[in-house]
Amino acid sequence: MTSDFNFNFLSPEVLRPEMQAFAAGFPVTLLHAGVTLLLLLIGATIYSILTPYKEIHQIREGNSAAAVAYGGVIIGLAIPLAASMAASTSLREILLWGGATIILQLFVFRLVDFLLTGLPARINEGEVSAAVLLVAAKLAAALVLAAAVAG
Repeated sequence: MTSDFNFNFLSPEVLRPEMQAFAAGFPVTLLHAGVTLLLLLIGATIYSILTPYKEIHQIREGNSAAAVAYGGVIIGLAIPLAASMAASTSLREILLWGGATIILQLFVFRLVDFLLTGLPARINEGEVSAAVLLVAAKLAAALVLAAAVAG
C-alpha cells in the first residue's frame, strides 16, 4: 500500500527560514514577556504596600473578598501592561510604557478606592459583593488605559 501523503515539507531546506525566524524571535519574545511579568510583579507589590489593609495577609486568613479584589488588581495591571508590550518595538519602550502604565494604574486604583468610599473597608471585612464592584471599576479603568496605550 502506498501513501499519497508527501513529507517533503519536512526537509531542512523548507524549514530553514522558519527555524531561523523562530531562533531569532523566540529569545526576544521570552525577554519581552519576562520583563513585562517582572513589571507586573513590581506593580502588584507596590499596590499591596500602598493599600491600607494587607491583602496577602487577608487572603491567607481566608478572606475571599480580599482574594477577589487582589486578583482584580493583578488583572487590572496586566491588561495595560500587555497593551504596552504589544505596542512597543523594543525593550526600552516596554520598560517606559510599562512603568508609565503601572504608575497610572496605581493612581487610578487609588482614585477608584477614594470614589467608592467604604468599599475597601467592606472588602477587609470579607464582603465579596464590594470586592466585585471594586474589581469591575478597576478593570474598566484598565481597559480604557490599555486602549489609550495601544491607540
